[in-house]
Amino acid sequence: MNSSRVSRRSFLRSCAAAAITAPHLLAADRPPNIVLILADDLGYGDLGCYGSKIETPACDRIAQEGMRFTDYYAASPLCSPSRAALLTGCYPPRTGVPRVLVPDDTYGLTAGIPTIGGTLQSRGYRAKCVGKWHVGTKPESHPLRQGFDEFYGIPFSHDMEPLSLIRNADVIEQSPKCETLTSRFTDQAVEFIRRADERPFFLYLAHTAPHIPLAPSTRFAKRSRLGAYGDVVSELDSGIGEVMKALDDSGHSRDTLVIVTSDNGPWYQGSTGPLHGRKGDNYEGGTRVPLLARMPGVIPQGTVSNQPSAAIDLLPTIAAITGSPIPAGLDGADLSPLLRGDRAQIDRGLLLYFDIYAIQCARLGKWKAHFSRWNANRWSDPPANGLRNLPLPRPELYDLESDPGESYNLAAQNSEVVADIRARVEAMLPSFSKDVAGAWYGTFNMPVEDTPEGARPRPRTP
Repeated sequence: MNSSRVSRRSFLRSCAAAAITAPHLLAADRPPNIVLILADDLGYGDLGCYGSKIETPACDRIAQEGMRFTDYYAASPLCSPSRAALLTGCYPPRTGVPRVLVPDDTYGLTAGIPTIGGTLQSRGYRAKCVGKWHVGTKPESHPLRQGFDEFYGIPFSHDMEPLSLIRNADVIEQSPKCETLTSRFTDQAVEFIRRADERPFFLYLAHTAPHIPLAPSTRFAKRSRLGAYGDVVSELDSGIGEVMKALDDSGHSRDTLVIVTSDNGPWYQGSTGPLHGRKGDNYEGGTRVPLLARMPGVIPQGTVSNQPSAAIDLLPTIAAITGSPIPAGLDGADLSPLLRGDRAQIDRGLLLYFDIYAIQCARLGKWKAHFSRWNANRWSDPPANGLRNLPLPRPELYDLESDPGESYNLAAQNSEVVADIRARVEAMLPSFSKDVAGAWYGTFNMPVEDTPEGARPRPRTP
């Protein structure tokens, strides 16, 4: 097919100029390869190793030969901010992508912000992004400007139009068929692994499955006996199996860290297992997702970790494992002692749950405090059905070890825990923009004069 140029011509001219490999600064000992596989809207309960009835032998193998996390979180219950946080190790409001991007948006990932790709490029890695990008189309946000030597994929979700399939900086196809994307992305990933040279490589494989529209290929249609969603997950798992086989066949299985996870919880279909809520919620079902990690000889086989962890932890963890400098100012924690089996737990501090600029929840150890939820009634909500809306009790507090479904509010019995978590949140506010501080104090409906100087209650952005 003849190549055409992306509509934002200046964007692509800049991207083409950016397709320059970083200097190769390998140490004498070759660091491990990194394969990071990100599913789209895959739920906590959608893999066999997490209790699903869908057969997922490839992912189950990774769990059996490595580590499965039970308390791992996406950084947002929605796509774009979650992916931006994963790539940068920072909470979404710091990345320039606080909410889901649509094709008309003109902002994206902040220029100059450290990313996994850029960190590994500086270590001499050859890096490729395959699949769904969705963190911006302005020139400085393009994969070729954010630490990748190659890009093959789509700029947005595959339910958005106009949709283009892009190789590096060129459109190679308009409106690609959804049922072909999983196999195309898998083929690109396999080809990248097979042409590996003496340099270590980083593959970021960001699938569109199982995000709607559900479009299994002919080969996988009706294969799972659990509808189109089950078929799409089966095809996703089969593609992951092909990537694992490529690592085996190329002799890179033992020197590659493979990570499999999801950008947020399931949308209309799919399983959250025992968790409450779905995509878009800051209940556990919207943000707690699978995380599998495998590296033979490094990660003990068949281990399970209940360490609270998050997508923001991947950059510092990967940097530590590859011997790369960990960028300053990250929100994430280094999980490498867990992966190596050196420690069962680390003190990773507070985990925050955002909706755009608003901190809705925070987790500390086993405790999760809900300070606000956009998906529930709040003090400022208008009356519904002519009835007066009464304020819901806030904050709420849940013991996630005994109550992962967030069904039993323990705030009244543990006021000191709530106060501690709130104080920790407020101690972090000065490190964020005034948008975050304003949203936080607006959550508590405080008068403007009672907020810190410069902080103002901010209405929710559409």
